[in-house]
Amino acid sequence: MDLGNGLGHLSYSTLVHAGDTWEDMRASLETYLPQVKARVAPDQPFGVSLRISASSAATLTESSDERARLTGFLTEHDMYVYTVNAFPYGPFKGDRVMERVYEPDWTTEERVTYTNQVADILAEISPPGISPSIQTAPLAFMPKVSGDPYVARFTTNLLRVVAHLVSLEAATGRRVKLALEPEPACFLETTEQTVAFFRERLHAPAGVAELASLCGAPLSEAEGLMRRHLGVVFDIGHQSVGFEDIPHSLRLLTDAGIPIFKLQEAAALWVPELTADLVPQLRVFTDTIYLSQTTLRRDGAVTKFLNLGEALDAFQQEPGAGVAEMRTHFHVPVFLEELGPFRTTRFAVQQALAVHRATPLSDHLEIETYTWDVLPEHLKTGDITDYVTRELEFVRDELTGSGRG
Repeated sequence: MDLGNGLGHLSYSTLVHAGDTWEDMRASLETYLPQVKARVAPDQPFGVSLRISASSAATLTESSDERARLTGFLTEHDMYVYTVNAFPYGPFKGDRVMERVYEPDWTTEERVTYTNQVADILAEISPPGISPSIQTAPLAFMPKVSGDPYVARFTTNLLRVVAHLVSLEAATGRRVKLALEPEPACFLETTEQTVAFFRERLHAPAGVAELASLCGAPLSEAEGLMRRHLGVVFDIGHQSVGFEDIPHSLRLLTDAGIPIFKLQEAAALWVPELTADLVPQLRVFTDTIYLSQTTLRRDGAVTKFLNLGEALDAFQQEPGAGVAEMRTHFHVPVFLEELGPFRTTRFAVQQALAVHRATPLSDHLEIETYTWDVLPEHLKTGDITDYVTRELEFVRDELTGSGRG
């Protein structure tokens, strides 16, 4: 839904629903979207953040009937697609995902083809007046990055897709935007690393010249085309896990001229002071199919772990090594400040929304709490429609005024 006053479009990520194939995703859309719309936007168009896997992208590319069925459904229910999650290429629900979520990474032809297919689909199904965005992976899982040739390879592939977006706009008049999403344990992890990559690889003379060559544009226009089509997703939860100062990080991006094509409202699990008696309760959150990148901070020193269980093991080995604060990449409902005996980084979401409210950062907002299926049962209240609705109402109220004070 369009929040008005320049605040942008807001929805929730359908990554929360079953959707590894187009058949599954279509069923999820037809089941849940009308229910959510009826509660939060009964009298206005409802924006959709659509998960499109590689399998779904292939189906929609090959079948004009399926694309027509999707656009018909959207029209019938007064909905529109403004953003797509094309980060997870393959299965994301039911089976162990972990670091496989980054595969195939941006060094591969598969990632290029998939992203171009999603762009073509978006140019057809999104309405006039919307410049849809594609959320994509942070280039590569950091342990796989073997050196400069690896970085050069995924940089070139990224620019190839940008060139495709330039050609797509020239052919259709539709501007589609590609947004990289920094995440813990990836090549793009911190905001400072992201700014450095754009400065040193993309916005640098060599990157601009490479794009100019790929899309046949004059060198004088290529940098503008880069900024028109390539930016970032700022996931508030991801950057909170790394103990970033969220308003400062947002200023770093805007000062560097890096477009924030999507501002993603996500909250992480936060333990202000980790103690031995909390460890068994935290172990409940380790039984998940997703990575749970975790950061421990003791006396100003930060230690990073790939999974929550590893962090808890390390703490138990040295329980007296100083006061430990912990944040973990487990998406929790953004409307909650507390989760049982723990806290959440909802405060960081509120900080980012306050910045956005004062000076809009992005025209695409999205809530991405995809962990409903792995949230411990005793922490769930209501069904998934209740949960999604409460999140949307919380963010909308924070931005429009009724949730503040």
